[in-house]
Amino acid sequence: MAVHVIDEAKRCLNCKKPRCREGCPIHTNIPEMIQKLLNEQVMEAAEMLFLNNPLSIVCSLVCDHEKQCEGHCVRGIKGSPVHISAIENYISDSCFERIRLEMKPANGRKVAVIGAGPAGITIAVILATRGYKVTIFEGREKIGGVMRYGIPAFRLPRSILDRYYEKLVELGILFRPNFNIGGSVSIQDLFNDGYRSVFIGTGAWRPRRLMIPGETFGNVAYAINYLNDPDVYRLGDRVAVIGAGNAAMDVARTAIRHGAREVTVYSVTEIPAASPKEVEYAKLDGVHFEYLKTAVEIRDSSVIVCDVSWDEGGRMQVDESTRTEVPCDFVIVSISQVPKDRLVSRDRELKLNEHGTLQTDEHGETTMPGVFASGDVVTGAKTVVEAVHRSKQIADDMDRYMQSLSD
Repeated sequence: MAVHVIDEAKRCLNCKKPRCREGCPIHTNIPEMIQKLLNEQVMEAAEMLFLNNPLSIVCSLVCDHEKQCEGHCVRGIKGSPVHISAIENYISDSCFERIRLEMKPANGRKVAVIGAGPAGITIAVILATRGYKVTIFEGREKIGGVMRYGIPAFRLPRSILDRYYEKLVELGILFRPNFNIGGSVSIQDLFNDGYRSVFIGTGAWRPRRLMIPGETFGNVAYAINYLNDPDVYRLGDRVAVIGAGNAAMDVARTAIRHGAREVTVYSVTEIPAASPKEVEYAKLDGVHFEYLKTAVEIRDSSVIVCDVSWDEGGRMQVDESTRTEVPCDFVIVSISQVPKDRLVSRDRELKLNEHGTLQTDEHGETTMPGVFASGDVVTGAKTVVEAVHRSKQIADDMDRYMQSLSD
């Protein structure tokens, strides 16, 4: 791997106007990263990466590099782009435990972070280094959120997230697992206990429904539930996956690895919404694809599919005359997720927008003073890097907010 990474680094043209950096949602200084590697300043490169993106190891593995950094590389115009993701992964992974962050003196102010996913971890790390006493509240037993419970281990090894937990402990961050804010404890209770600000990064865990007959049957699961713990499902031999985004690719490839002999993905478009790389990997794993088709009914041992088309206004039309019964043992619905409403139901000051996600202003502050939010709970299901990018900005806003408070 090291030789490959060095060879790739040497291919970098060190452009004066790096298109790769423009293509990165979090604007990683890729040329500087590569030059530091070539100059044997690997630790400096790792620290730069972590300060810019605390989840750089994760992003090096799960980002859509073909559309982002590598997709903008000048080398890719007439040949293969520099394998930037491999370089970033090598640097971030090999140096992670040795990174030492500059810690400001403790300021005595407590911050509550609800949710230990990408957004919550980012906020916790940044504010902890600025002297705040951070406690993360998480409804599950381990950190990671969608990274642990929504991305298959063959794409993102769980050991990486376990290493992040140790880094959080090293930074003095407290972790309260198996505890849902919005049940017996409200956000107001946190303020009553002296927390100066609260961050919500609870993600999007409520699956969208197809709203078709048979969706409640026992041979059906939603993608986010299936990926949470695939071992508890008995899929049988033939599996139909409804939806063709990146999560659907994860579902299909996981089903293959759990014994399904025939997995078919149904896409309502001619080109799946998933990244081309993920589609190619799914095909390599043996997944079949049906295009311009969707499910209209689920039965005990089959699914009814119809052809679809799109009008000039971008509206999907289902052709009921093409109803076809396809035998299958299990159906997995993968058409995105939205946030749950536990917190909104408990703390009435919190409001939702027209999309069903938390309403925030340009600073990430919700309709409840002192409560901020970002990630999927605000945007709906998005990528890890997008959650990190926005959360970095909101960490600054939270810091300014708390600095403005009188002690």
